Amino acid sequence: MLGGASTAFRRYWKPLAGVILLAQGIGIVLIAAAIGLAALGIDTRFAAVFNLPDGETPAAGDVAALLLYLAPVAVLLLLVMVLLTGMIGAACPAVIQEAVLGRPVTFSALWRRCWSRLPSVLGVLLCVGLLAGGPVLVLYALCFPPLLSAAAHDAAPPAAVFLLPLGVLLWLPVLLWLAIRFSLAPAVAVCEGLGPIAAMRRSSRLVAGGWWRTFGISAAAYLLASVVGYVVQLPFTLLGLFALVPAVMATADEARPGALVLGIVGYVVCALIGTVIASVFQLGYPHLVLSLLYVDQRMRKENLAEALVASAAAPARPGPAGA
Repeated sequence: MLGGASTAFRRYWKPLAGVILLAQGIGIVLIAAAIGLAALGIDTRFAAVFNLPDGETPAAGDVAALLLYLAPVAVLLLLVMVLLTGMIGAACPAVIQEAVLGRPVTFSALWRRCWSRLPSVLGVLLCVGLLAGGPVLVLYALCFPPLLSAAAHDAAPPAAVFLLPLGVLLWLPVLLWLAIRFSLAPAVAVCEGLGPIAAMRRSSRLVAGGWWRTFGISAAAYLLASVVGYVVQLPFTLLGLFALVPAVMATADEARPGALVLGIVGYVVCALIGTVIASVFQLGYPHLVLSLLYVDQRMRKENLAEALVASAAAPARPGPAGA
């Protein structure tokens, strides 16, 4: 599985990287625009909340206004992350679907395929997220008010201070079980054209009897992606430090804020470039492995190999292969 995903990445890295980088670029532009708009009105509010004389507390209105400026940025960041995950979850199965048939993949065709199946993949992510994270959110909602009330009145810690971490710890095994159980749902949604609920049921049937195998291969894929991503990102981080350290040393003895700002900007730019490049493999490779696991499970349980041979002999056509 790991070797097959590596081979697929080497063969189809151009369209796959194009989709991931374009989706990231759109997200970065949107977040930068939101941060810029928030910065227009956050300066005075920031000073009114954090730059106060000793012993003086910020006004509730200033705190609320500051949060109001920051909330859209946080919400947009969350939405961008979800959309990026959905695009990758749609792109990788589409690549594997053509790779197992030996067909070429173009960027434009892959981009159109991603957008056509994005609603179903996002639906899968939303349903799995609510199913796996819903109880944790309910636990937080029940435990946080007593904690805040005790902190505000300098009271003794309530039972919630022990119940919250205990509940989260007990739920973690269930969360992991659910995540692996439905890990093939994005591939099902793309390759078989199913909706979110049907894809989750299909994933559950495919993983049944092979949970530990799916878990082990998935964990190895995410670990390998993290290591390779770190190795790719490290030279860019070091390059940024080479720009930052001289600027910091130059401003140690004399006031040269311009040089310091330039060094910080150079470091941030180098780190950002390294992160973007490394993320192509870090984000794409595990999904390629999961997509291959989907194909493997269908071969083991449904004799997909014969359908693939027939599909490979037939001319290319839009739609899922072997569904």
